[in-house]
Amino acid sequence: MDALGALLTGPRARGAFLLRSVFDPPWAIRIQDEAPLTVLTMVRGEGWIVPDHRPAVRLGPGDLAIVRGPEPYQVADHPAREPQVVIHPGQVSTDPTGGELCEELHQGVRMWGERPDAEHVLISGTYQMPGEVTERLLRTLPTVVLLTAEEWRSPLLPLLEEELARDEPGQQVVLDRLLDLLLISALRTWLSRSAAEAPAWYRAHGDPVVGPALQLLHSDPGRPWTVARLAAEVGASRAALARRFTELVGEPPMAYLTGWRLALAADLLTGPDATLASVARQVGYGSAFALSAAFKRVRGVSPADHRTMSQAVPAR
Repeated sequence: MDALGALLTGPRARGAFLLRSVFDPPWAIRIQDEAPLTVLTMVRGEGWIVPDHRPAVRLGPGDLAIVRGPEPYQVADHPAREPQVVIHPGQVSTDPTGGELCEELHQGVRMWGERPDAEHVLISGTYQMPGEVTERLLRTLPTVVLLTAEEWRSPLLPLLEEELARDEPGQQVVLDRLLDLLLISALRTWLSRSAAEAPAWYRAHGDPVVGPALQLLHSDPGRPWTVARLAAEVGASRAALARRFTELVGEPPMAYLTGWRLALAADLLTGPDATLASVARQVGYGSAFALSAAFKRVRGVSPADHRTMSQAVPAR
């Protein structure tokens, strides 16, 4: 698997919060739900995404935005609008004074707002737990990724809108997978288009020496790699590979490999049947103890604590 493929295997929504919000101007929603990632698209009208301490981003009809959390932000019909609604963790909605609004704004199946035929319609899909979106993917993204309707169209958007209105057995699973596909498709387009914003390792894939080295590390992380062995595989000297890799990726090959192995371990540990020993073997550590020690040293928490946090069920 190439690095981009490995990155895009990460999104796996589990009971994602999907909603059609319907409002007439003026409107503004303060989002402080601490979710790791949210996908937003304007079906009708236009809006603005206003992150705290960052420039506002216009969201026109048919545009799609990916917003990286957990920092709060605002979505509104105008960037200077004061919020009338605040979204808290667990997708609890209140007015700015704390009064609950969930029942008052309910408009039917996955619809929320003022009236069904409102002037502005916004669809949102929220990954609520860190385990649903890998940390290595989140580190790749700026605060807001924007794809305009003119530069990117997807048949998944109308399909998602259609499925949101249904209330059938298994509907949540259908919506989860649609959200995953929509996010993956949008990310692939953004990464191929936005080389300047893409992470260094992604840009380095075009290098004739570093690109093949990255491919090897990503496809076989459990192999007992050394810089010398990696250099021999790609037909370069040890010194040349180490220098070029550090220059383009921003860290030495073995440091990058450690980070990649631990990122994979963090993902694998969220699996229901994963054991520390089996994960250690898959990512190149000789024992569960070795993986546990490295994991805690680099990430600051034990594998057991990471698993507990990732598998916690958010309040609904």
